[in-house]
Formats: sequence, structure tokens, C-alpha cells
Amino acid sequence: MPRFEPFAGLRYDAHVAPLAEVVAPPYDVVGPAERDRLASRSAYGAIHVELPVADDVSGLDRYHHAAALLEGWEREGALQRDDTPAFYVYKMRFRTEDGVERSTTGVIGALGLDEIGGGEVLPHERTMPKPKGDRLELLRACKANLSPIWGLSLSAGLAAACSDATAGLPAPLSATDDEGIVHELWPVVDTTAIESITGLVAETPVVIADGHHRYETATFYKAERRRANDGAPGAYDGVMALLVELSPHELVVQAIHRLVSGLPEELDVLGLLAEHFTVLEGPRDPAAIPAEMVHAGAIGLVTGNGNHLLVPRPCLLDAAEADLDSSRLDVALASLPAHELVYQHGTRHAAQAVADGSVQLAFLLRPATVEQIAGTAHSGRRMPPKTTFFHPKPRTGMVFRSVPG
Repeated sequence: MPRFEPFAGLRYDAHVAPLAEVVAPPYDVVGPAERDRLASRSAYGAIHVELPVADDVSGLDRYHHAAALLEGWEREGALQRDDTPAFYVYKMRFRTEDGVERSTTGVIGALGLDEIGGGEVLPHERTMPKPKGDRLELLRACKANLSPIWGLSLSAGLAAACSDATAGLPAPLSATDDEGIVHELWPVVDTTAIESITGLVAETPVVIADGHHRYETATFYKAERRRANDGAPGAYDGVMALLVELSPHELVVQAIHRLVSGLPEELDVLGLLAEHFTVLEGPRDPAAIPAEMVHAGAIGLVTGNGNHLLVPRPCLLDAAEADLDSSRLDVALASLPAHELVYQHGTRHAAQAVADGSVQLAFLLRPATVEQIAGTAHSGRRMPPKTTFFHPKPRTGMVFRSVPG
């Protein structure tokens, strides 16, 4: 059974560091220009420790500079440590692309670290090779979880328990990000509410939505600290996690598209794809393609010469590892000559990459469903890398978790 525990968080004092000025997106979705923009907002901005830089004045490398900043912020009162262990109910309120008001409600706590895939914590995607040394060095230096991984609980009722836990509490800590998404946080110390949430989480496995690499890094760090401390347990036995009920009411799952470049200019791409798909003419406006994809049961294709709908042939359905656009496209792309493949969230961004000539093709995928995610996790299989994009992303800086030891 998954272990999920409250912890005494380290949080910004809004009088010194207003939350809207200091929170930041997760490190892996922030580019250099956005990093600079966020850093300019406040000397206390979470981006300074989430994506640190070396300090030429002190001679500290980027990791130890981040650690020094955290210590200094707490000393100056910008960060204050909670006196009592708490769960932190976290709500994100937003509008979808079609203007519908939605919200995602979850709870931040310390999730016990176990072998991933061992039954208590399950992956849902295969991860791509990615250096973990960066996050490990940051964890070693700061001795803190700076951003939560995102886990999905299979326990029905977790969202309701989170809402019940905030009833009668003071107004939440709140920050509105640049996309207009409202992020709200309630510390919960009531023992009955804590026991209710802990019990619900323990009933079923937790599926990792975002943060596979950070979970694995934290597991490595746990083993490292256990060896150094003669096997003694410690805060390093857990990792800060936002848990959300795996429910269509709580989650918005978007697709991650595939951009292709490096193919021979004279290549008959549509001819090769016709082995796997029935190729239909698509809407001229790329923004209209997703709706047509759903209607036709197709993958979208944006090229410099027009747009198309790719309806899978029976042979492709049989060859694909799973009933997912990402699995089907993996098979089709393997039949193309050597090429470069990058991943892009957002139909508009994918289509623009073709329009400005930076890539040759953009394959638009339909998002996986919540039911497919749950089924994949239960079966012990994993989806192809970059199949799901969970929206919106929780902010770094709503709460930090110290990991001494």
C-alpha cells in the first residue's frame, strides 16, 4: 500500500515575497528566455533554485548557490517553516481551450519511495534516456524537494476528501500565473482529515503522471543516504508529491505531437504512409484538424503542401502495441528513412513549426483518455514516451519540503 504522509513545509511569507511573483513552472518546461523573465521578477523567485546558475561573486557552483539561496531566504524571513506537519490541498482553476471552466484538486504530501513498478507506485509511460545527475546534484546540495512530482491515485473519493478537508479553513494562499490559471493552497493539519486522506491513498496504487525521472532520482538518493546512515530511516524515504484522483472530472489530458525533419526532399511521404493509413485530405486551417481527427478516428498530418487525415488500416491496428495514436505512429515512423524527431505540445505550435520551415512534418495525435491511462498502469505495461501532457502544470514554490539527512 502506498505510504503518504504530511510534512512541515517551507513556504513563502506573502508579505515579503508575494506568491504570484515567486512561483514558477516545473523546471523541464522552462526555456532560457522564460527562465530569465521569471528570474527578473523577484530575488526570491523559485526559479532561482529550480533552475539555478553559478554565482561568480561567491564562487559557488549552481547547485550550492541554490542551497545558499534557500538558507538565506529562510534567514531573511522570505521563507518560513511550518510548525506542524500538514497536507497541502492544492487546487488549480482554469479554462480549457474551448472556454469551459475546469478545476483540478489534489493534495501535496510525502509519498513513500519504493521500487517503481513494484505495485505501490506505477509508471504509465516509458521514459526516454535523460541525465538524472542534474536533479540529483540539486537534491544533494539543497536537501530539499523543490517541486512535486504528480501522481494519480486510483482511489475514488480523494477529490471529495480534499474538498472536505478545506471546509471552514481560512482563504487559501493564491497566485494567478501568466496563463490566467489560479493556483490555491490550503495547509491541512486536522488529524481526522489527514487520516482520511492517508487511508484513501493507501487503498490503491499511485500512477506517476509527471516526474518519473525525479522519482527515480529520489529513490537513488534514498539508497545513498541509507548507506551513509547505517540503514536508518529519514525524510529521504519519501518525495514530495501532488496526488490527484484519476478521474475525468479532475484531469485534463492533452496530446504531445511529433515533429519530423531530416527526410530526403524528394521522398514520397504520403506514398510510404499509405502502407499504414488511408490518407484523406484535411482542413486547410490546422486549428480545425483536431475535431476532424476525432470524427474520422485519424491522426493529423501538417505538411508544407497541405494537411491530411491519416486513418489507420487494419494492419497498423494489429501491429501497434497499444490502442493509442502514439503506438500506431511509432510503427509508421519506423518505416520512414532516418529522420529527426522532436516532441511538441499544442496544435498551434506544431503547425507553426511546419509553416516557418523549421520541420518538414507535424503529426498531430489525439490525447490518451483517463481510462487508457488507468488500464495501462493496471496491466503493467507502459505507454510510449511523450504520450500524455497533463494540464495545467503545478507551480514550483507553492511549498518546499526539506529532506535533511
